[in-house]
Formats: sequence, structure tokens, C-alpha cells
Amino acid sequence: MTDARNKMIEGAARLLAERGLQETSFSEVLALTGAPRGSIYHHFPDGKEQLVGEALELAGGRALALLESTRGRSAVEVAEYFFEMWRTLLVRADFRIGCSVVAVTVATDSADLGAATAAVFRSWRVLLAELLTVGGVPDAEAPGLAAAIIAGSEGAVVLSRAERSIEPFELVAARLVADVRRASAPA
Repeated sequence: MTDARNKMIEGAARLLAERGLQETSFSEVLALTGAPRGSIYHHFPDGKEQLVGEALELAGGRALALLESTRGRSAVEVAEYFFEMWRTLLVRADFRIGCSVVAVTVATDSADLGAATAAVFRSWRVLLAELLTVGGVPDAEAPGLAAAIIAGSEGAVVLSRAERSIEPFELVAARLVADVRRASAPA
């Protein structure tokens, strides 16, 4: 993969998280990355949908790699780490960034991009449930907790961005970490 292509995919992922699908145009990606205009259709002959699909793959893969780094930790530590990833991103970006996968999910009419976002969320849920189970949550409870953690964090990010405050995020994180603590406590 060429440097210009990589920059464009990185730039698209960032723009999706900051501005959403409609504001992630080739022109905006070029302006952000400094990639040459001529490289657009060379690297993405299928257009914007191809670029967005690859940006989703990048964002999804990064989150999976970060989650995977918690393998072997307690379920509480896994949940806390998941929330810390989002907390750090929100605070560093001064509440101007969200989830690129959510941005595409809520704005796309494309069946292919819809399927791509579903695949990313599914991969996060499956890995998170596995890590929670390894960390001490019973098999029967882990999938529901994983879905609640992802849904809760995504909603908390939206609330925190809207309010420009970490408070809603912290309330949701504390509640869900407490749920994980209860689920993983010995009976």
C-alpha cells in the first residue's frame, strides 16, 4: 500500500469520526492529508464508498488490536480499558470526535457500507465477550455485557460530545463497570 493511499484512508477515518459521512468528501480528505488529487481514482477506483469502507476496516481493526491487548486481564480491567480508550479520545479531542463506525451507520444508504459497519460492531462484540469470559464473566452473561458496553459507550460518547462534558460518559462507564464487577464476582 502506498503512502498516499494510507494517508487517505487515515484521513477518511479521522474525518468520519469528526464530521460524519456527508462531510467526508474526497476534497476534504485531500485537504487534510495533502495527498495528490490524481491519486484519488487511482487508489479508489470505486469511489468514496471504497475509501469509506477501507477507513471502517482500519478503525475497526485498530479497536480490535487495542482490545486484544487486554487478553488475560480480569473482566473489570477489560471493561475499564475499553472505557479508557474512549475517555482519552474524547478529552484529547475536546469532545470533537466520535466513532467513525457510528457516523457511517447512521448516515449511509449503501447496503455494502451498512454491512461493513455491522461486521465491525459484530467483531467488537464477539472479541469483547470472549475477553470478558476469559476475565471471569460467565459464558451466558458475556455477550449481553459486551453489547451493553459497546452500546453504552457509543451513546455516552454522543452525550458527552453534545454536552461538551465528560460527566455523561463517566456515569455510563461507572454503571457498566459495576455490572461487569457483579457478573465476574465469585458466587
